[in-house]
Amino acid sequence: MKHLLLLTFVTLSLLSVAAQTDTAGSASKPAIKLQEINYGDGKVPCQGYIAYDPAIKTPRPAILILPEWWGVNEYPRQRAVMLARLGYVAMVVDLYGRGKVVTTPGDAAEASENFYKDPSKAKSRVSAALARLKTFPGVDTKNIGLIGYCFGGAMALDLARMGEDFKGVVSFHGGLSGVEATRGKVKSKILVCQGGSDKFVTPADIKAFRKNMDTTGAIYIFKTYEGAQHAFTNPNATETGKKFNLPIAYNEKADKQSWEEMKKFFADVFADKKSGSEKSQGTGGTKAGGK
Repeated sequence: MKHLLLLTFVTLSLLSVAAQTDTAGSASKPAIKLQEINYGDGKVPCQGYIAYDPAIKTPRPAILILPEWWGVNEYPRQRAVMLARLGYVAMVVDLYGRGKVVTTPGDAAEASENFYKDPSKAKSRVSAALARLKTFPGVDTKNIGLIGYCFGGAMALDLARMGEDFKGVVSFHGGLSGVEATRGKVKSKILVCQGGSDKFVTPADIKAFRKNMDTTGAIYIFKTYEGAQHAFTNPNATETGKKFNLPIAYNEKADKQSWEEMKKFFADVFADKKSGSEKSQGTGGTKAGGK
């Protein structure tokens, strides 16, 4: 009987997700609508997801989400709902196209390889998603941010260094190497949330990234979370790491701290304020954080 009840519960939960609606609304947790959103990048059809609070009738800032290298799976959708609960419109970008989701590191590496080799592909995908987002009801088109996780974080930073103009860009445990910015090129304010024990990002990567930011006058904040490994924000990371023998793990403390950092960052940039730890004009970001 217990197994039957558990099976029934899981089935109902999956049906609830499939309905694309968060119905757990209350006085402190509003009901959030999560739905597919279709658009295209040239001849490539894209299937993203958008989350918002239908009770909010006035235009509000919006945030694009670039997923990990697994594609548009459940995790970035959960983050979209979390952002919607903060009062934003949040859209998960389909970087691979056709709603592609991969489940093994080999397939993920193959799917993401072309974007690492040619970041203009990510720029094209994000531009298409941004154009669609701007047509969505309730979006304040002058206040749009971009966040990314792992592979998505690396792409978000590449876009910022390529001169894409977002109010703010946040990378969670993203790769730091890639496009090099030139002086005056970076228009977006940047927040980097980096694990102190991330084996995919070397000290040399960090040094080179910070030097590039400092010498080009970029406005950025760099937060390091002691002991946090790669993918520290994803609750499934530890299990996935064990399954595929990858040096990744969830870190609840770093997850919560980085989310709070992001909340403050976007509150400031959307209000056009400077964070107290923000540095600019080649003076560097904040290295200590989350310790």
